[in-house]
Amino acid sequence: MQGRESSRQPPIISQIRADGRELIADSLSSMEIVGLGIDLTDVARVRRLLLKDPEGFRRRCFTDHEWEYAHRFSDPSERLAARFAGKEAVMKSLFTGWRRIPWTHVEITGGGPPRVNLFGKASQRAEMLGVVDIKITITHTRDDAMVFVVSQKEHT
Repeated sequence: MQGRESSRQPPIISQIRADGRELIADSLSSMEIVGLGIDLTDVARVRRLLLKDPEGFRRRCFTDHEWEYAHRFSDPSERLAARFAGKEAVMKSLFTGWRRIPWTHVEITGGGPPRVNLFGKASQRAEMLGVVDIKITITHTRDDAMVFVVSQKEHT
């Protein structure tokens, strides 16, 4: 409704967990979506880049934390593909591309629920858009890595 404030309260989100307990979150009342991003990366492509020029690929695309995390596994290409897809998805959610933000200015953590850390130009872009939180979900197989991202700001 344009020009009028709605008296309706935002819905409360309810989710039943696998153990039967109910989780309730009223997150819609305090956060607003700024942008969405999704990306699908071919793990075989990442594997080829790792074989061709591992050090160059590392310097261009990954933080030390991402590289070390992925190399804890016998085949790091799945995790690196997931981080690569995550960076693409984050950039899409910030309405920019890799030509304007260096890959290493977006970091996707591992070893638990994934988180997004922004540095340099990525951090500046998020601040300009008012982004205060980025939610991320990752899934990957031997063949593909897919990431979905939601960038949020405080509800105004």
